[in-house]
Amino acid sequence: MLIGRGRELSRLTARVRELAGGRGGAAFVDGEPGIGKTTLLRAVCDAAAENGCRVHWGAGDELGRLLPLLPLLEALRAERSDEGQAVLRLLRGEVPTVLDPSAVAAERVLGMVEELCADGPVVLAIDDLQWADKVTVAVLSRLVKLVDQLPLLLVGTLRPVPVRDDLSALWRQLGADGQVSLGPLPAEAIGELVAQLVDAHPTDELLRHAEGAAGNPLYATELVTAVADGADRPGSLAAAIDHRLDFLSEQTRHVLRAATLLGVVFSVADLGVVLGRTVAELLPALDQSTAAGVLVESGDGLSFRHALVRSALYERMSPPVRTAWHLEAARLLADAGSPVERVAKQLLVASGADDWTVDWLCDNAGALIGQSPSAAVDLLRRVLATPRWDARRLSLASRFADALYRTGDFDEAEQVATRALALSADPVQIVWLHHILLQCRSMSGRVAQSLVELDRALSDPDTTGRVRARLLVLTARAHWNLGDADAAEKTALDAADAAPADEWVVGWSLHVRSIVLIMRGDMAGALELLDHAVRVIGRDGATAELSLLLRINRAVALGGVDRCDEAVAAARDVRQLAEHVGNTVRLAQAQSALVQMSYDSGCWDDALVDVDLLADELKNPVVAAADHSIAALIKLHRGDHAAAGRHLAIVRAAQVGRHPVLHMALATSLELEQAGRLDEALAALHTSADFDDVLPVIVRLAVAVGDLDTARETTERVVELAADSEVQHRIGAAAYCRGLVDRDGEELLRAATAYRECGRPLARAMALEAAAAAFVHSGQSSSARAAASRSLDLYAELGAEWQLARAQSVLRALGLRRGPKVKHRRAKTGWDSLTPAEATVAQLVVAGLSNPQIAERLFVSRRTVTTHVSHILAKLQVRTRTDIAREASLRQAASG
Repeated sequence: MLIGRGRELSRLTARVRELAGGRGGAAFVDGEPGIGKTTLLRAVCDAAAENGCRVHWGAGDELGRLLPLLPLLEALRAERSDEGQAVLRLLRGEVPTVLDPSAVAAERVLGMVEELCADGPVVLAIDDLQWADKVTVAVLSRLVKLVDQLPLLLVGTLRPVPVRDDLSALWRQLGADGQVSLGPLPAEAIGELVAQLVDAHPTDELLRHAEGAAGNPLYATELVTAVADGADRPGSLAAAIDHRLDFLSEQTRHVLRAATLLGVVFSVADLGVVLGRTVAELLPALDQSTAAGVLVESGDGLSFRHALVRSALYERMSPPVRTAWHLEAARLLADAGSPVERVAKQLLVASGADDWTVDWLCDNAGALIGQSPSAAVDLLRRVLATPRWDARRLSLASRFADALYRTGDFDEAEQVATRALALSADPVQIVWLHHILLQCRSMSGRVAQSLVELDRALSDPDTTGRVRARLLVLTARAHWNLGDADAAEKTALDAADAAPADEWVVGWSLHVRSIVLIMRGDMAGALELLDHAVRVIGRDGATAELSLLLRINRAVALGGVDRCDEAVAAARDVRQLAEHVGNTVRLAQAQSALVQMSYDSGCWDDALVDVDLLADELKNPVVAAADHSIAALIKLHRGDHAAAGRHLAIVRAAQVGRHPVLHMALATSLELEQAGRLDEALAALHTSADFDDVLPVIVRLAVAVGDLDTARETTERVVELAADSEVQHRIGAAAYCRGLVDRDGEELLRAATAYRECGRPLARAMALEAAAAAFVHSGQSSSARAAASRSLDLYAELGAEWQLARAQSVLRALGLRRGPKVKHRRAKTGWDSLTPAEATVAQLVVAGLSNPQIAERLFVSRRTVTTHVSHILAKLQVRTRTDIAREASLRQAASG
């Protein structure tokens, strides 16, 4: 019986009843150690099981707080399912092409939760969140956003200290409805607890002793038990727990002390490994511990009844004994073939770094860095904290620099890599260290320093062959980063000449040359190089990432020559491949390419869905900025300034360094234009004037403000780009700019025709609008009305509400009024506001299909379905999938 927590239990069991009815939710419990959080959580889980819900329980672990996703993997019983095994293989570094295993694993864990929910209501309970790793907290934050879509009750416990920013943000995300705080039990509840403990009416003396517990039920339980057994009143909770443990045999206490090395929750098999005993030999001690209330069952293993019970036993050992035993446990677990994370848990709390630890890290540092760079930093810092590095430590130094880079400590990563580079004679390691230094310095705008060091290395007569070629590749990339396209191109050619049989060198050389051509606007030339690169490189671990990058750039180049269907198919293919191999960097880039293609082709609703498919934290800042810039543009065109402002705030907060973001400039300019600040809108585009798509906008704004010199100069550039070109959007841009400058309606109609041929409806609408104005000025009223009508139709089809209203106002001032073909503006809420894709998903939700089932039915990703459902909920202004079905029934009834 749960004493003194009736109000809190009632709040949480109401959530359980809602869950049984199909409505998800989230609620976390906070309070000091021993206040009853875990007891309350177990009571909620028991209520859920009684209501037919499946319960999955996991817990944070103080020893494993640097290792990603352990509480969730425990809760989901990962070792029992194929998908769980795949996640574990990712985290253990057994999938070598994955760049960010923890990020990919997090996505798959989300999928596992959704799959569970497809079979009915699920309670996911995570105890002791204060010890959870950051990846787990990030996944929980995303699940909180999904509980409206899933029959999922997310519950957890945490202590108010230590204060963590990510947990504080998660707590705020829950809102008041999801925050349950436990304070001390009132005196009458403590009296009831004491009566239950002694199974009799408590004496006044016993109650006075209980008052010393200050309302903490764990302390009260231990204190009363000790006094009832004849002991003097313990002076602290630890002393009270010690009293309970004193009644156990020495053999049992020895087993329990070993168990404390493994954490609050532990595997009996691992305990056997640490003690060198069979399960049968451990059984008497484990039975006695369970009977004494020290241990309880927890999933497939055992758990200390409370973390403070473990702490009392653990802290009885002197620190030197604990350290030595942790190190011995690490060796025994490694010898038994235990996974990297279990060995690392022991090493992380063992001080020092003996030869065995160094050897183990030499064999396992790569896997550990992939799984938990923070844990790797901790261990590698320890083994490298010596004045001199032997050969093994020198080999680990580059690993240390890599781990530091991945954790965002670019300054120390650079320091470590610089020291290692000065000591290393291994050519392969030298190339890798230069690579790390280039990455670190690119984050701080100091690529020029790397260029100097690369030139120095290349001037060494001993730098020849493959090593020289690879250093030349890095040099070419440095030149590109510094904006020296000519030097980048020349050095890339030199690299390929130096090692024509090295696929890595040839592939990167072709990549650098292709992006130089893309920047110059030679999409056809870039496409030729990219096609060649895709053919010549393999798909082994060394070139797998490069292969994805080349295919993404190829898709972009295809779009640049208006081979739009091929471009979309190529981007989708590489997105699927990137997702399959777990390369989130390239997945985000492929997704971003699709966002731009959807924007250009007028599929704006698809673009907005695609922007939301991947969390921003999984994207490079430049990619995230590009995505949100396009979303902002769409929202500005549609007149939704509040939403546009939210996207632009994300863009402006992104650290994009020297990289210009095309659509960021366009969105900023459009925002200024909508504010009536046309001169500033024009000025905002000058830094991005190298981009094709910016030039026609510059001409339009220059004409609008009367800056005809700029309009004519820019038109000359656009015409030059279109010369001898078969690319329709360039032909259209040249005709559009000439038409604007010369106020030539026929030329603007030719622009509209070219834009129609390449499938760019917004550009076509603007060309037609300009043509209508030109025809008015030349007295061709029928041509003006026809162009105006089609222009307004296109704006309406795009949902470009602001553009539509602006164009109507401009055309009205010219004497052109919208005829009877006026289309209704699209609704912003309700069923009529759903896009065709959303309507299809909504029908399948009403039919009772889960998100994974809908994804399988429609041949789209689970993320796409999740995003569609989020948009449907917002547009219908309802909370859950059940509400969608109810609204559909009401709509059908209302329609007769």
